[in-house]
Amino acid sequence: MKLLKGVILVAVLLIVSAGALGLFYVLPQHDVVLITGVEVKRVDHDGVINAENPADGPTRDVYFINTEDPDSKKVMVYRNEDTGWSFPWYFKFDSADVQAKAQGYSRDAEQLAIIRYYGWRIKIFSVFPNITAIESTNSRAEPFPWFNTVFFSVMTLVLIFVALFVKRRLKRRHQTLVN
Repeated sequence: MKLLKGVILVAVLLIVSAGALGLFYVLPQHDVVLITGVEVKRVDHDGVINAENPADGPTRDVYFINTEDPDSKKVMVYRNEDTGWSFPWYFKFDSADVQAKAQGYSRDAEQLAIIRYYGWRIKIFSVFPNITAIESTNSRAEPFPWFNTVFFSVMTLVLIFVALFVKRRLKRRHQTLVN
């Protein structure tokens, strides 16, 4: 019985961890950056098409935005691609407009921009976070993540409600079995 409880606990922790990682990937994040350049690359399902990776299927153009952290000077590359109607549901259809804004901001070396994005930069797999919005700013402070705060507050309340409901249901069931 003790082993079964341990296995169940490990399984629950793995599920919660996977859910947390998934949410961390798809929920919006913000960076304040200097835009240093923009480019368009032809990609297929394997990534960017080049001499080492020739096209072997349908291809598409993907916008990329090169940035630099204004304080640490660390560079970061973001992908700027429409999400359309697919998951995650950002319903982004204006990647060309976002690219035009970024190109305009890149002409002024002092212009800061707030980038809202989702995803991770994983260099070994050539994975880039996807920009969902961009706007100019004069402040180096990142905005407060209101959406994430409200989302997690609601999720916490729902989980508490479900836990209380299950606990009461099990307590009633146990009482009827005892009587």
